[in-house]
Amino acid sequence: MKMFVKTGDTVVVLSGNDKGKQGKVLEVSPSEGKVIVEGIHVVTKHVKPRKMGDQGGIVKVEGAIYADKVQVVCPSCKKPTRVAHKAVVADNGKKRSIRVCKHCGEEL
Repeated sequence: MKMFVKTGDTVVVLSGNDKGKQGKVLEVSPSEGKVIVEGIHVVTKHVKPRKMGDQGGIVKVEGAIYADKVQVVCPSCKKPTRVAHKAVVADNGKKRSIRVCKHCGEEL
């Protein structure tokens, strides 16, 4: 699956219990089509102590959510936006594609 979200992007959640909340993308899994967002979909996980002296117990961890439930927030216009791609010629003459905001046209 082609991902429009990258690690470090600020995203807003479109649906579910955390609808409207914003967070930073911590991890992206293109094979599953899921992302892990900071402070979103927090689940409790029972952790067993693995080594001698390790602490076990119940830990709160961010769970993965589907990437199509989030939308990238543009850093310049601060609006949730769709991601467009624009071809740019670099100094060395090679073409590369950059991600741009659909609203204001600024680079993401």
